Amino acid sequence: MRFTITAIFVLLFSFSYAQEEAPQAYILKSIYFGGGSYYVDDYQYDELKLLVDSVKDIRDYTITIHSHTDNIGGAAYNEWLSEMRGDAVIEKLLFLEFTSNQIEKRDFGQFNPVYDNSTWEGRQKNRRVDIIFWPVVM
Repeated sequence: MRFTITAIFVLLFSFSYAQEEAPQAYILKSIYFGGGSYYVDDYQYDELKLLVDSVKDIRDYTITIHSHTDNIGGAAYNEWLSEMRGDAVIEKLLFLEFTSNQIEKRDFGQFNPVYDNSTWEGRQKNRRVDIIFWPVVM
Protein backbone atom coordinates (compact mmCIF):
# COMPACT_ATOMS: atom_id res chain seq x y z
CA MET A 1 0.00 0.00 0.00
CA ARG A 2 2.82 2.39 0.89
CA PHE A 3 4.50 1.62 -2.47
CA THR A 4 1.26 2.42 -4.35
CA ILE A 5 0.83 5.78 -2.64
CA THR A 6 4.47 6.66 -3.27
CA ALA A 7 4.18 5.63 -6.93
CA ILE A 8 1.06 7.76 -7.41
CA PHE A 9 2.74 10.74 -5.77
CA VAL A 10 5.81 10.38 -8.01
CA LEU A 11 3.66 10.08 -11.13
CA LEU A 12 1.59 13.14 -10.25
CA PHE A 13 4.66 15.19 -9.39
CA SER A 14 6.53 14.22 -12.56
CA PHE A 15 3.44 14.89 -14.71
CA SER A 16 2.98 18.38 -13.32
CA TYR A 17 6.71 19.06 -13.63
CA ALA A 18 6.71 17.93 -17.26
CA GLN A 19 3.83 20.28 -18.05
CA GLU A 20 5.78 23.38 -17.01
CA GLU A 21 7.15 25.31 -19.94
CA ALA A 22 10.93 25.38 -19.84
CA PRO A 23 12.56 28.53 -21.21
CA GLN A 24 13.97 28.07 -24.67
CA ALA A 25 17.74 28.42 -24.81
CA TYR A 26 17.73 30.36 -28.09
CA ILE A 27 15.88 30.71 -31.40
CA LEU A 28 17.76 30.41 -34.70
CA LYS A 29 16.50 31.80 -38.00
CA SER A 30 18.60 31.72 -41.16
CA ILE A 31 18.19 34.08 -44.12
CA TYR A 32 19.60 32.69 -47.39
CA PHE A 33 21.04 34.68 -50.31
CA GLY A 34 21.82 34.14 -53.96
CA GLY A 35 25.46 34.12 -55.05
CA GLY A 36 26.96 37.60 -54.74
CA SER A 37 23.73 39.03 -53.34
CA TYR A 38 22.88 40.77 -50.09
CA TYR A 39 19.20 41.37 -50.92
CA VAL A 40 16.66 40.03 -48.38
CA ASP A 41 13.70 38.97 -50.51
CA ASP A 42 10.07 39.48 -49.51
CA TYR A 43 9.48 35.79 -48.75
CA GLN A 44 12.33 35.61 -46.25
CA TYR A 45 11.36 38.94 -44.68
CA ASP A 46 7.79 37.66 -44.27
CA GLU A 47 9.11 34.46 -42.64
CA LEU A 48 11.21 36.53 -40.25
CA LYS A 49 8.20 38.71 -39.40
CA LEU A 50 6.07 35.61 -38.74
CA LEU A 51 8.71 34.29 -36.35
CA VAL A 52 8.98 37.61 -34.53
CA ASP A 53 5.20 37.86 -34.24
CA SER A 54 4.87 34.29 -32.93
CA VAL A 55 7.32 34.47 -30.01
CA LYS A 56 6.05 35.97 -26.79
CA ASP A 57 8.19 38.85 -25.49
CA ILE A 58 10.70 38.48 -28.35
CA ARG A 59 11.56 42.17 -28.15
CA ASP A 60 13.06 41.37 -24.74
CA TYR A 61 15.63 39.14 -26.47
CA THR A 62 19.14 40.09 -27.51
CA ILE A 63 20.17 39.22 -31.05
CA THR A 64 23.40 37.96 -32.52
CA ILE A 65 23.88 38.12 -36.29
CA HIS A 66 26.37 35.72 -37.92
CA SER A 67 26.90 36.51 -41.59
CA HIS A 68 28.51 34.03 -43.99
CA THR A 69 29.43 33.54 -47.63
CA ASP A 70 30.53 30.62 -49.74
CA ASN A 71 34.15 30.42 -50.95
CA ILE A 72 33.54 31.74 -54.48
CA GLY A 73 35.52 34.97 -54.96
CA GLY A 74 38.38 36.37 -52.94
CA ALA A 75 38.57 36.67 -49.18
CA ALA A 76 38.32 40.50 -49.26
CA TYR A 77 35.23 40.40 -51.50
CA ASN A 78 33.57 37.78 -49.30
CA GLU A 79 34.32 39.80 -46.17
CA TRP A 80 32.62 42.82 -47.78
CA LEU A 81 29.67 40.66 -48.93
CA SER A 82 29.33 39.16 -45.46
CA GLU A 83 29.21 42.64 -43.91
CA MET A 84 26.59 43.76 -46.44
CA ARG A 85 24.43 40.70 -45.73
CA GLY A 86 24.61 41.27 -42.00
CA ASP A 87 23.75 44.96 -42.42
CA ALA A 88 20.79 44.10 -44.69
CA VAL A 89 19.35 41.76 -42.05
CA ILE A 90 19.93 44.31 -39.28
CA GLU A 91 18.01 46.87 -41.38
CA LYS A 92 15.05 44.46 -41.50
CA LEU A 93 15.22 43.86 -37.73
CA LEU A 94 15.26 47.61 -37.07
CA PHE A 95 12.21 47.93 -39.31
CA LEU A 96 10.55 45.30 -37.06
CA GLU A 97 11.15 47.67 -34.12
CA PHE A 98 14.18 46.07 -32.54
CA THR A 99 16.81 48.52 -31.34
CA SER A 100 20.43 48.63 -32.45
CA ASN A 101 21.65 48.11 -28.87
CA GLN A 102 19.90 44.69 -28.88
CA ILE A 103 21.91 43.51 -31.88
CA GLU A 104 25.49 42.26 -32.11
CA LYS A 105 26.98 41.35 -35.50
CA ARG A 106 29.80 38.98 -36.40
CA ASP A 107 30.92 38.73 -40.02
CA PHE A 108 32.64 35.46 -40.90
CA GLY A 109 32.91 35.87 -44.68
CA GLN A 110 34.06 32.66 -46.31
CA PHE A 111 35.71 31.43 -43.13
CA ASN A 112 33.96 29.16 -40.63
CA PRO A 113 31.66 27.40 -43.15
CA VAL A 114 29.09 25.02 -41.70
CA TYR A 115 28.46 23.21 -44.98
CA ASP A 116 30.79 21.70 -47.57
CA ASN A 117 31.91 24.43 -50.00
CA SER A 118 33.05 21.82 -52.52
CA THR A 119 29.42 21.11 -53.47
CA TRP A 120 26.78 23.37 -55.00
CA GLU A 121 24.34 22.54 -52.20
CA GLY A 122 26.93 23.31 -49.52
CA ARG A 123 27.84 26.65 -51.08
CA GLN A 124 24.14 27.53 -51.33
CA LYS A 125 23.61 26.81 -47.61
CA ASN A 126 26.73 28.81 -46.64
CA ARG A 127 25.33 31.96 -48.31
CA ARG A 128 23.34 32.99 -45.27
CA VAL A 129 22.91 35.13 -42.20
CA ASP A 130 22.03 33.34 -38.98
CA ILE A 131 19.89 35.36 -36.60
CA ILE A 132 20.15 34.06 -33.05
CA PHE A 133 17.60 35.33 -30.56
CA TRP A 134 18.78 34.97 -26.94
CA PRO A 135 16.28 35.42 -24.12
CA VAL A 136 17.39 37.93 -21.53
CA VAL A 137 17.57 36.16 -18.18
CA MET A 138 16.60 38.35 -15.26
